[in-house]
Amino acid sequence: MRIPLSWLREFAEVPAGATAEDVMEELVKVGFEEEDVHRPTDALQGPVVVGQVLSLVKEPQTNGKTINWCQVRVVPEGAEQTLTGEGIDPSGVQGIICGAHNFVEGDKVVVTLPGAVLPGDFRISARKTYGHLSAGMIASVRELGIGEDHDGILVLSRIGLDPEIGTDAMELLGLYDQAAEINVTPDRGYAFSIRGAAREYAHATGTTFTDPASKVSAPAALSGGYGVKLNDDAPIYGKPGCDRFVARTVRGVDPSRPTPPWMASRLRLAGIRSISLPVDISNYVMLELGQPTHCYDLDKLSGDIVVRRATAGEKITTLDDKVRTLDPEDLLITDDSGAIGIAGVMGGAATEVGDTTWNILVEAAHFDEVSISRSRRRHKLPSEASKRFERGVDWHVAGIAAQRVVDLLVELAGGTAEDAGTDVGTAPETVTIDLPAGFAAARIGIDFTGEQIVTALEDLGAAVEKRDGGWTVTAPSWRHDLETKEDLSEEIARLVGYDKIPATLPVAPPGRGLTRLQQQRRRLIQALADAGLTEVLSYPFVSKAANDTFGVAEQGAARPALKLANPISEEQGFLRTSVLPGLIEVAKRNHSRGFRDLAIFESGQVFLPGETAGTESIPPLGAKPADEVLDALYDGVPDQPFHVAAVLTGHDSPAAAAHAPRLWDWADALDIARLAGDVLGVDLVASQGSHQAFHPGRAARLSLRTGETVGYAGELHPKLLAASDMPARSVALEINADALFEAAPDVIVARHISTFPVATQDVALVVPAEVPADDVLDALREGAGKLLEDVALFDVYAGKGIEDGKKSLAFGLRFRAADRTLTADEASAAREAAVALATERFGAVQR
Repeated sequence: MRIPLSWLREFAEVPAGATAEDVMEELVKVGFEEEDVHRPTDALQGPVVVGQVLSLVKEPQTNGKTINWCQVRVVPEGAEQTLTGEGIDPSGVQGIICGAHNFVEGDKVVVTLPGAVLPGDFRISARKTYGHLSAGMIASVRELGIGEDHDGILVLSRIGLDPEIGTDAMELLGLYDQAAEINVTPDRGYAFSIRGAAREYAHATGTTFTDPASKVSAPAALSGGYGVKLNDDAPIYGKPGCDRFVARTVRGVDPSRPTPPWMASRLRLAGIRSISLPVDISNYVMLELGQPTHCYDLDKLSGDIVVRRATAGEKITTLDDKVRTLDPEDLLITDDSGAIGIAGVMGGAATEVGDTTWNILVEAAHFDEVSISRSRRRHKLPSEASKRFERGVDWHVAGIAAQRVVDLLVELAGGTAEDAGTDVGTAPETVTIDLPAGFAAARIGIDFTGEQIVTALEDLGAAVEKRDGGWTVTAPSWRHDLETKEDLSEEIARLVGYDKIPATLPVAPPGRGLTRLQQQRRRLIQALADAGLTEVLSYPFVSKAANDTFGVAEQGAARPALKLANPISEEQGFLRTSVLPGLIEVAKRNHSRGFRDLAIFESGQVFLPGETAGTESIPPLGAKPADEVLDALYDGVPDQPFHVAAVLTGHDSPAAAAHAPRLWDWADALDIARLAGDVLGVDLVASQGSHQAFHPGRAARLSLRTGETVGYAGELHPKLLAASDMPARSVALEINADALFEAAPDVIVARHISTFPVATQDVALVVPAEVPADDVLDALREGAGKLLEDVALFDVYAGKGIEDGKKSLAFGLRFRAADRTLTADEASAAREAAVALATERFGAVQR
């Protein structure tokens, strides 16, 4: 909302020397945000004065143009020229070249004298052109920065002005005024008016506020006016689209009368261009009171006005000359000819006021916020009127706004107002709120006195009545956002002063903090980062092919996926079922830019739809759905488990003197997966795996001890790497982290550190080549019994000395007792028991 200071001063006590910045500083105190300052003098500097054309000589030029050599008086005849500077003639008459032809001798015009600066940093100076010394410029509206008209010179008589020669034209045209622009939040629609802004300025400064509505003398009741019917047979949520419609008639307006410069100046500073006097008056009243109004050409109306919903397929040509197909939910203003306006959004072209309009019907209505908001969005028609209606307009100000428009049409357009008028509709019920005495203090943390509370609420315009233990508060009609005692508490704090609220750190209640799941997620992600991996974030949108490849292990198996209704691109039209496609895209992008040694990871949800996806219909807005509707919505939400994935390419470290970097391999991916399990206290089992996205012989299936598969790790498939232009032997892993979180113990108990020495023995077993080493290791662990502390595979050999179809597995076994030092015989016996079980299960033979 832009607030011209000259306008604000009419209703609030703004100091004479206050700037727009000063006004914004005060309004910030009551909860508004600064946006911008609009000051014409930032781009336009004088001397700019009123001049009168004494003579005009037309001089044709060789280039086909005809210029005017003008003598322009810029000081009253007989008066002394007080301005000095290079190019300013002491006689008070300036010689000026002008190419426009819409003025004649005797016209009073705006003259920019040498030394002036026009918008765009265009500096005026005396210069020789077309054989003359031109000392100044006769300005157009666009050159002054006050409009877009550049067809000719601004002739002051055509805008209703006849000032004295030499008058400061910038003051005459309101160019010394300035506007403060503030951001108005959706719940404070009343501040989209000078009325609301002046009230808030008075709150902030403690000065007097004069309500502009109180200056308008409107009839207490109206009758006998133009016929109006409110006929909403399909209200949204049972609330009528229009609950008040005021219509007034003004006859005999002069369509040729211009908009006064003071009004045009204020509209311009407020961000609204001047169109015609009736339209400008309507916009002026909207800005002043916050109530949008509309002017119809009375002679173009046929029959009574009916406010109703549109019929399917009905059309209207709006004021922007576009034909729009209406929706049955649209609220319309109609007459016997059909739709003449989309209520609260934009009027129709059929009844637009124009150069031949003599009789005007003024409308000031109150419309339902939801109806206006939906129509505005549906037709993509943002307007100053809809901006206010969809945030809520004061029901009681409609009659006052209509009277204000009538008064200005009579005063400025020479019209005659009819006493008869129309006012139909039903006033809404007042909002009454019970406010306990200590409620605001408990919520805000300030011990407000009763006087502070009552004064703040009454300053808002509320009616406050004392009762036992508190007050009963009737919210003012222009504050639709005040519905609860919490709202009143916020207003009390705002008006008493946010700066009065003490800065006290809240004390967390016992037992609060991060949940178990939050702690697990942080622990896992931090562990991966500490291990040297870099966390990245990719889009969750992927192609169908990516989901089919990474989302399911078996090639050709179906993988249901959610298709986006409005994807960024058709190539990425599905929600991901795996994190790896996005990670691979990140790695590919880095490789294309020369970064080839990568260790990156990502954590996030994947989206796995079940049998039901979504619902058949979307519940209507504005009302809480029933429990069964909510249950159906939740049932249609896909499962979204939390996954962690990593991709490693290139070398594990940079090359350096005396250091040869090592290529990442499948074992590194497996180690990272095991790290994820270790940090959560989960024992991950790695076994030979098969996944279509991984190398057929270099992939591990990751599972829990229960046998549940939670992910895969290993070398990516060579064909996939070639298709993605990635280095050969790149490795990756992906784990269902939610499954790890669920399997993790609530408390990870640290293993007791024994003070007794360890007994280490090695064993090499020859087994068939197809036997997994992990199965042999499990057999050794089981056979060794309780004395075995750890067992690890440290060598695999096949070749000379080993029978074809066999392989040698070398294991290191660590034995320790909790209560004594083991003897060599005890350790050997445990080892022999372990070997015996491996021999029984796999035919293992010691080397």
